[in-house]
Amino acid sequence: MSDTLVAHFLFCIMPTKKRRLNVTLKKDVALYLKKLALRDDMPEATKAAQMIETAMEIEEDLYLSRIADDRFARTKKWISHEEFWSKLL
Repeated sequence: MSDTLVAHFLFCIMPTKKRRLNVTLKKDVALYLKKLALRDDMPEATKAAQMIETAMEIEEDLYLSRIADDRFARTKKWISHEEFWSKLL
């Protein structure tokens, strides 16, 4: 019996370097993901990973934008475009 379990265990392992994530989706989100994957001719998992990457890039942009806005708000002196170029040249 243990030989059967070991053999079954060996066949069930799927080696991968990518981390797997189990996600539960609402029905409408799952359906939309399926339609997008079909449209783009790719597996649903690949489409989901692509969309997560995009969302993370957007989050990063928002974070960096807040930092830039904070720095922009703390700027003390403003000069005109013409004044800048006249001092540069």
